[in-house]
Amino acid sequence: MGIRILPSNLVNQIAAGEVIERPSSVIKELVENSIDAGATSIEVTLVDGGKSLIVVSDNGKGMTPEELELAVERHATSKLPDDNLFNINFLGFRGEALPSISSVARLSITSRPKGAENAWKIEVNGGEKSKPVPASHPFGTRIEVRDLFYATPARLKFLKASVSEANAVNDILTRIALANPHISFYLKDGDRKKLSLNAEQGELFDARLKRLSDVMGREFGENSVLIDAARDNLRISGYVSLPTLNKANSLHQYLFVNNRPVRDKLLLGAIKGAYMDVLASNRYPLCALFFDIDPAYVDVNVHPAKAEVRFYDNALVRGLLVSAIRNALNVESRRSSNTLDIAEFVKDEIPDFGVPATPQIQTPFMVNDIPETMALHAHNPRPATFTFQSSIAPSSHRTQVDLPDLEHKFSVKTENPDVYENKNIAEAGPLGIPKAQFHNTYIISQTEDSIVIIDQHASHERIVMEKMKANLEKSGRLASQMLLIPEIIDLDGSAKERILSAAAELNQLGLVVEEFGISAIIIREIPALIGDCDVKSLITDLADEIAEWGGSFALADKLHHICATFACHGSVRAGRKLNFEEMNRLLRDMERTDHSGQCNHGRPTYIELKLKDIEKLFNRR
Repeated sequence: MGIRILPSNLVNQIAAGEVIERPSSVIKELVENSIDAGATSIEVTLVDGGKSLIVVSDNGKGMTPEELELAVERHATSKLPDDNLFNINFLGFRGEALPSISSVARLSITSRPKGAENAWKIEVNGGEKSKPVPASHPFGTRIEVRDLFYATPARLKFLKASVSEANAVNDILTRIALANPHISFYLKDGDRKKLSLNAEQGELFDARLKRLSDVMGREFGENSVLIDAARDNLRISGYVSLPTLNKANSLHQYLFVNNRPVRDKLLLGAIKGAYMDVLASNRYPLCALFFDIDPAYVDVNVHPAKAEVRFYDNALVRGLLVSAIRNALNVESRRSSNTLDIAEFVKDEIPDFGVPATPQIQTPFMVNDIPETMALHAHNPRPATFTFQSSIAPSSHRTQVDLPDLEHKFSVKTENPDVYENKNIAEAGPLGIPKAQFHNTYIISQTEDSIVIIDQHASHERIVMEKMKANLEKSGRLASQMLLIPEIIDLDGSAKERILSAAAELNQLGLVVEEFGISAIIIREIPALIGDCDVKSLITDLADEIAEWGGSFALADKLHHICATFACHGSVRAGRKLNFEEMNRLLRDMERTDHSGQCNHGRPTYIELKLKDIEKLFNRR
C-alpha cells in the first residue's frame, strides 16, 4: 500500500493515546480548561472511578454556540493569541484535549456565557459531532464524558480497578488545588464525597499555607518554613518541612512551574541535595514549591501531557532552589518539629490494675504493696490518675520507700536541689535549665512555659557534626589525635579495598588508615572531635557507605555523609550518666549550633510540651 493520509477519526484516536491515558488524564485536561476560563468553583463527579461517567462543572466564562463547535475541533484554542509557543500564559494551549476525549468516549458540553439568555449543548460520539441546541444551565460550563474508551475496547482493558482510578483522580485534582488556593474544588465518587476544598481568602502566601494544611495535614502547616527567593527571571516560593518532618518516599513533594503541576528529576534532585546533611539519605522532606519563570525561559511543550518541562538555564534553577531551601532551614535551624499529639494523652483511660473490688483501706504508697499487675504498668509514660488502695492493713514493719531506691528503680538522676538555687529560668536560653536525666538517655529541662525533653545522643551528634564542618571550612583538614595503641581491624577483602581506596580523603578528615597484612588495616589517628569511640564499628560503617555510593568516591560530594558518620560514633551515647554541668553545657551548645533541632539523620533532638497542654491533662483549664 502506498502513502496515504489517515482518516480524521483515526488521527484523533492516535492523539488521544498521547493525551488521554486514564480517567485522571481527562480530569486534568478538563479542570485546567476550567481554570483557564476563570472559574472560582469546580466540581467533579465520577461513576465507576470515571470509566462510566465523568462530570466536570464550573462557573467560568462559558462558551457561545459558535465557540462550542470550534472547541471540539483539533488544534482549536483561544490560548495562543500571538501564535507564540514560547509565550504560554495558560495551562492548556494545544487544542487537543476535547477532540481527543470525544474520539474515545461520548462527550457532551453544556455552556452558558455571562449575559446569555440560555445555555447551549453539543454532543460528540466517537468523533461525530452534532449541532449545538438550546439547553437549560446556569452560567458556566458542564462537560460529561460517558463510556470512556468505548471506541477503543483494547485500551479499556488496561484501566485499573475503579477504586484505583478514583484515587488517581483524587491525586491529580489535589495537585491542581494546591496551585490554586483561591478556587474551590469538590470531588464526588458515586455518593461519596472524596474531596472538599473551599476557596481560601487572604493574601497568596496565607491562602497557600491554609490550602497546604488542608491537603497535607495540619502537621505540615505547623512544621514548615517559608521559601521566597528570586534571581533574574525566576522566583521560587512555597513551603518546605523541617528536616524532622519527613516521609519514606517523595510522594509528598509537590512542584509547580507557572502553576502547572510537574515531576522533574532536576528539581527533585536539588531538593535532596539541599537536605543533604540534615536528613538521612533514605528519607524525604515534604514540600510544595512554586516556580514562577518568564515563559521565554521554560519549554512546557515537551510532552503531550505537559507533565515535564525544560529550563533554559538548569544551573540557575538548581542553584537558586538549593540556596533558598538551605537559607530557610538555617533561619529555623534550632527548631524541631513537635509531632507529639497531646490529644492521645487526654484520650487515655485510667488503666485497670486489677485491684480487688472489696472494701479497701487507704494507705501510703509503698513499693511492697504494689501488685504484680500494677508493676507491669509502672513504667508506662502516659499519665494516669489513680489512688492505690491496699487490701492489707498497714503494719509497723512496713516503711515508705525513700527516693534513692525509686531513683535507681526508674533510672532517674537528679542533682542536689541546692544546685538550682542560683539558676534563674528566665535568664536561661530557649531550652531552659536541665532538671533531671532519666534512663541515662533523655534530659528534662524547664522553661518559663514548657517542659523540654532532649535526646542527649541526637543533640550531641549534631553539635559534633557542625563543629567538624566549621573546622573543615576553616583549615581544610580536621585535627586528629594519635592513638596510644593503634587499633588493628580485620576486614573482608572488598571492605578493606574500599577503605584503602579512600585513605587520602579520610586522612583529610583526621582518620589515618594504613594497610596491615593481608586482611587487616591499622588505625593510627582519629578525629580529635570524636574522642573515645568504637573505631571498629566506625570503619565497618564507612566501608558499607562507600560501597553504597559506588565506584567513584568523591570527597566533595560525600563530605557531609562522612562527617555525619564520624559524629554519630563520637557523640555522647545513650546510657551515659551526665551531671548538671554536662547537661547544661549540652543545652547551651545546642542553642548556639545550627540545625540543632534535628540530628544528622533528620530525627528530632528535642520535644517541647507547653505547660498549657500539660494542664489540660489534669483538667486545670
